[in-house]
Amino acid sequence: MNPILIERHDGWAELVLNRPERKNAIEGSLAEAMRDALGEINADDAIRAVVLRGAGGAFCSGLDVKAFNADPAPPWAATFRDTWDEVHCRLIESPKVIVGALERYAINGGAALAIACDLLVAGEGAFLQVGEVQIGMAAPKNIAWLVLRHGEAAAARMCLLGDRLDARAMLREGIASEVVDDAAVTARAGAIAARIAGFPPHGVPRIKTALRAAAAGMRARDWFAAAAAHDPLAATAAPVRPSSMRKPG
Repeated sequence: MNPILIERHDGWAELVLNRPERKNAIEGSLAEAMRDALGEINADDAIRAVVLRGAGGAFCSGLDVKAFNADPAPPWAATFRDTWDEVHCRLIESPKVIVGALERYAINGGAALAIACDLLVAGEGAFLQVGEVQIGMAAPKNIAWLVLRHGEAAAARMCLLGDRLDARAMLREGIASEVVDDAAVTARAGAIAARIAGFPPHGVPRIKTALRAAAAGMRARDWFAAAAAHDPLAATAAPVRPSSMRKPG
């Protein structure tokens, strides 16, 4: 089964995390497929907006601890960090409007993907959690996206406490752009993408490029490199250990 799906529509596409049996948890094959899918989408002038969602009614539960701790180590383990860096670089460099459809939860690495979206539709029962601090890990992608989009104060509240944000809290923090009924999340995200796809073709990429240049103040790739540079363990290949946080159902 392909861990990432691209579903094309008129002027927009859906990018689907497709590991529903693992709550769309992130591992090497998904990272590699997402990197390639983003490259394909970013190069397609016919696409002006992208809905990022998870299969099976959930967004993303974070890193797949079981996959990372497999013995022997999976073939992708040695290059995962570089691959996942490239995924986020392609997200930040994308000239497309990324519309997130946050169903149920977005945790840790999954939270970074949700925060990366230009617009985020959250279900009333959904939550987002940047909980790496609770398990002794850094959160460079979450920090980079939060500071870029919402400032250091918001990043501190979320990253230093590791609390869950329910949908209304996401809306107050500006993480979510709107909150809708749980059953309407993907349809609403699709409607937003379709609306953007109907705008004149050249305006969207020009606005996206200007927004990112003004917000980051540096090259997109340097933004993530700067965030990771302050993690003393970033160069290690230590295995991921099981989280002490309660797992989603």
